[in-house]
Amino acid sequence: MARRTIGIVLNGVTGRMGYRQHLVRSLLALREQGGLPLANGDRLYPELVLVGRNEAKLREIAERHGLTDWTTDLSAALARPDVEIYFDSQVTAQREKALRLAIDAGKHIYTEKPTAEDLAGAVDLARLADAAGIKHGVVQDKLFLPGLLKLKRLVDGGFFGRILSIRGEFGYWVFEGDWQAAQRPSWNYRSQDGGGIVVDMFPHWHYVLEQIFGEVRSVTAQIRTHVPTRWDESGAAYDATADDAAYGIFELDNGVIAQINSSWAVRVYRDELVEFQVDGTEGSAVAGLRNCRIQHRASTPKPVWNPDLPATEDFRAQWQTVPDNAEFDNGFKAQWELFLRHVAEDEPYTWDLWAGARGVQLAELGLQSAREGRRVEIPELS
Repeated sequence: MARRTIGIVLNGVTGRMGYRQHLVRSLLALREQGGLPLANGDRLYPELVLVGRNEAKLREIAERHGLTDWTTDLSAALARPDVEIYFDSQVTAQREKALRLAIDAGKHIYTEKPTAEDLAGAVDLARLADAAGIKHGVVQDKLFLPGLLKLKRLVDGGFFGRILSIRGEFGYWVFEGDWQAAQRPSWNYRSQDGGGIVVDMFPHWHYVLEQIFGEVRSVTAQIRTHVPTRWDESGAAYDATADDAAYGIFELDNGVIAQINSSWAVRVYRDELVEFQVDGTEGSAVAGLRNCRIQHRASTPKPVWNPDLPATEDFRAQWQTVPDNAEFDNGFKAQWELFLRHVAEDEPYTWDLWAGARGVQLAELGLQSAREGRRVEIPELS
């Protein structure tokens, strides 16, 4: 057994997601376990180059984790011959330019979403990457979370019979920043900086719907900026110019209707921050990020609507919990492992820049639907 190293440039690790999920819980976790086991018995060991614009933050993160390779010069990092992969978790407005630089440098691409600020940019990135002959992937983390893995297992096993509808609820209250600090960065609420819940969440809903249920054929959306004034990281008030809530209806190619509400201005009264209820002719399921509950046709009660009497049934108790039946790793780490095997061993990999472009397309057409007040069909990308 030999150890093979692979150089990875990580751009954006000073941000919450880049640091916690991609650096600490994925790549550093892989290093701590001695690398990624390959089919030939070797272990692939990530050698990390941290990149960012804030020198002080980069130095502090590197020292905290015993890393010595970091720089504020992206071009210099991409020019290194020992680097094979470029990863991007920057703010959306900075991503497309950096990905183009990495493609020009001949590096394989793995990136957060959205991949670009508009569909034209996202499609161009996918075409450039294909023309360059590099491997490319987009983070689609929710597919690798226990609740949705169980939901996919139910779909593949035919549990639902004919699926009729999907209802999704996502969101939580993001504090305005005046009397309590906000949980999300202020750029999320400025459209001029690439913010907005549609561009942030519709790409997620696209791959969840496409990969588990079927291709999305149309979108009807309403958006709102429910909280018009927020306070930034320095305590200064600013106008929230981006949408903080979106209410979408998505038609799938098999006749399924999906309704998904997304909001940063809602208080949580459910078991998890996101939940999907799927109803079919043979059964129903409610899945969150970790848990999944089911009710089969044969065990469905027959409630009777009577507003004159108090409810006596415990409806939640009438559902069964889907067992794990497997050990679930961190979803981000699991997808990193698949992409690294894609690069190192040419293993199949479907979550590429074209998948990312379809997510950007859904967000763009969702905004168009809200702007024009109509249903918008989704054409296939060529």
